[in-house]
This record gives sequence, C-alpha cells and structure tokens, in this order.
Amino acid sequence: MISPCISLCILDPETELCEGCGRSLDEISHWSRMSDEQRQVVMNTLAIRLEGLAKVDA
Repeated sequence: MISPCISLCILDPETELCEGCGRSLDEISHWSRMSDEQRQVVMNTLAIRLEGLAKVDA
C-alpha cells in the first residue's frame, strides 16, 4: 500500500494529527511496520480526519 504522505508534515497542536495526511505521529512512525489491513483501517479514516482539521483551522 502506498503512503498517504504528501510531504506537508505539520502536526496540528490541538488534534496532534498531521495537517498533510491526517495521520497521528504514532501512525506515521509505525507505518512501514503495519500490516496492509492495519494501514487500510487508517486510510479509511483519513478523509474524515482531514475534514475535521479543516474545520478546526477555519
């Protein structure tokens, strides 16, 4: 599975999620060691997370 990283690595201080990809620091650091199933679970939540980050920034 490809990484959702878009090289915009800024952690939101309130949510502690990356503003570029929506992953947590823990998810980012463990990404290469996660199974495909674990990565897919994270990938399935990213759109909602990023939507939430956009609302926090607005």
